[in-house]
Amino acid sequence: MQVEHSSVMLDRCITLLTPSIEKTSSPVVVDATLGLGGHSFALLKKFPQLKIVGLDRDLKAIEKATARLHEFSDRVTIVHAVYDEMPKVLDSLGIKNVDGILFDLGVSSMQLDQSERGFSYSQNAPLDMRMDQSQGITAQELLDTYSRGDLIRVIREYGEEKFAARIVDNIIEARQAGTLKSTTDLADLVKRSIPAPARRVGGNPAKRTFQALRIEVNQELAVLERAIPRAMDRLNIGGRLVVMSFQSLEDKTVKKFFTAASESQTPIGLPVEIASLAAKFTLVFRGSEKAGDEEVQENSRAQSVRLRAIERVAI
Repeated sequence: MQVEHSSVMLDRCITLLTPSIEKTSSPVVVDATLGLGGHSFALLKKFPQLKIVGLDRDLKAIEKATARLHEFSDRVTIVHAVYDEMPKVLDSLGIKNVDGILFDLGVSSMQLDQSERGFSYSQNAPLDMRMDQSQGITAQELLDTYSRGDLIRVIREYGEEKFAARIVDNIIEARQAGTLKSTTDLADLVKRSIPAPARRVGGNPAKRTFQALRIEVNQELAVLERAIPRAMDRLNIGGRLVVMSFQSLEDKTVKKFFTAASESQTPIGLPVEIASLAAKFTLVFRGSEKAGDEEVQENSRAQSVRLRAIERVAI
């Protein structure tokens, strides 16, 4: 089957999950963002005893991943769900805890490549941006109905865009005139809203606004805030959670939870560790890792990835 994308940091993710998988005779791993199934395919191929539960909110991704993983159909269960619904999914399958969990956050290559989805600022399309096209509001509905204050908040906070107010004033003017109907309309509007000197640095000026709207449409950060602690709670001792983030707000959220979980709550100054207050998790490595130069050259999506991993050491 022809593969439409290259899985980011594939070998490194497999290496990080390997100790958790090899410690038991019947390991279970959750691929919380299945996408086209690249990471799951490699894991299933390497570990013949492994079972995977794959989640995705995108029905088109599920269709493609199901076809790609067909030869492993007896060892993979694919569920249409958002990753913060993991506990409910595992409960429905009679699975209490798992040995590994993988998150590959953000928009997928497939979603970017399918111009009609509205994720790309370089291709003309309706302003949709929903990862799950079966439900939720579109970016068009958001732009048509949000107040000026809410639009500024979204673009400033989620896009880290310092010209948010100027962009929003132009959005409101355009929506009143009925001239904001497509991705290229929005991309051109953003470009006009940003002073020329600022447009010359940092890539396409529409990138930050498109990111902000996508995050709001899909509630990505709110979902992530719920998902990380829920995922950590379902790990067996020795189990690992591996997370790839592709923008700073995601990575800050992951770092916050990982740092808190790996720090002892025993008061400073006590001569011994209080067992009940000891950290239940340990960082697999400090900080975050980036993709290597060779991978970045071969796969541009790897340029912004930040990878973190944590392991459960106690209940």
